[in-house]
Amino acid sequence: MKRELVIVIDFGGQYNQLIARRVRECNVYCEIYSYKTDIEKIKEIQPKGIIFTGGPNSVYLEDAPHVDPALFDAGVPVLGICYGCQLMAQTLGGEVTAAQDSTAREYGRTETRFSPCRLFEGLPEQSVTWMSHGDYMEKVPEGFELVAHSDACPNVAICDERRGFYGVQFHPEVNHTAYGTAMLRNFLYEVCGAKGDWTMEDYCKTA
Repeated sequence: MKRELVIVIDFGGQYNQLIARRVRECNVYCEIYSYKTDIEKIKEIQPKGIIFTGGPNSVYLEDAPHVDPALFDAGVPVLGICYGCQLMAQTLGGEVTAAQDSTAREYGRTETRFSPCRLFEGLPEQSVTWMSHGDYMEKVPEGFELVAHSDACPNVAICDERRGFYGVQFHPEVNHTAYGTAMLRNFLYEVCGAKGDWTMEDYCKTA
């Protein structure tokens, strides 16, 4: 029987390994791949879901890392984190610009308010998230809704529930985000439909 697999696509973020660890802690097997990985290889892997990491770049720069837009036509749910969120927005027709201190540049613990969607199901309407972004989604893509905001930023999180696409400006993988693990679990189970039948013990037996 084919093992469930979620892949993390790395854009140079400092938390790539941590994201994969959090997924495995939710009993779903996870592997990390470079953003340069060929789309055909990703299709061959048949992941249950894809997570885009953060990264040090701005998506609108000419030499910034990108993915093949065909990835979004593969029928696989995608969660974009920080840079990954902005990359999703930019690739699908949105606009990302440099943020201003008075509008949407945020660092550190941030009080965040959430709207109903599968990613935030069962969570409080307000809690603390950990921000680290200097860019701003000036325009979100067609078909996306705004599902979280802070005092400084009106579009902390976006989603297209029909296609299973979610983007968050904060880092759910770090402990500073109060319900981050619960959000990742929602993505894995509620969005991707994972069964969660993998354990580290299983891996040790087959490694």
